Amino acid sequence: MNNPSNRNKRLAFMLSGITDAVIGAILLLMGFGFLPVELTKYGLENWHVNLLGALMFIIGVGTFAYNLSRWQE
Repeated sequence: MNNPSNRNKRLAFMLSGITDAVIGAILLLMGFGFLPVELTKYGLENWHVNLLGALMFIIGVGTFAYNLSRWQE
């Protein structure tokens, strides 16, 4: 059943997922050195940022894809 309330929830989860994926991609770019941000002066190592960025990217894409596949329910 295509309830407007469910559709709004799915849209909110899709926006949240794509936002997480974009933030994760930016963190990965910073961790691999493609963006000129020095993370070591903040007390973070590159592998910490890479791990966090990869997790955010994968979970964000998964959340977006799952809710997009259920859009017609």
